[in-house]
Amino acid sequence: MIRLVEQRLESLAADAVVRAADSFLSPVGAASEALDAAAGTTFTEQRRVNAPLEIGSAVVTGAGDLTAEFVLHLVVQDEERSATREVLRRALLHAWHRAEGWELSSVAASAGGLVLPVEEAAALLVETFRDRADDTGYPAELLIVVDDAEQRSAVGALLPPSPA
Repeated sequence: MIRLVEQRLESLAADAVVRAADSFLSPVGAASEALDAAAGTTFTEQRRVNAPLEIGSAVVTGAGDLTAEFVLHLVVQDEERSATREVLRRALLHAWHRAEGWELSSVAASAGGLVLPVEEAAALLVETFRDRADDTGYPAELLIVVDDAEQRSAVGALLPPSPA
């Protein structure tokens, strides 16, 4: 199930929140920076890596002081390459696989926090979540955070109609 919510990502009750990151898990974009600020110093320690991660990968860490228990980090850029649609797609596919392995039931992501334009990022969220191979039921729910009615309308148009 995919639902749209107008709530701050850092206070959303979900098993995990999605965060755009670079190859050292540093924040990429304002939404990731806001998550980091809310998550506190414990989170800074939880996301520490010793070597750069592969662009297009995804990793799970603790969430520090966030409401969610975990953070799914999408590694979308490194020192040499910026985020692209294909990199985000790959990172999301890896994120869903990680969420499945960790048996995370609900995952939340900000439509405006994934470095691409809102409609493009939301389309990738919906498409990759919907088309997961070997669906085991994890995650069962994707919460897409929208900032306002305009984003709700744009992102809502990407979702299949609700059953009557």
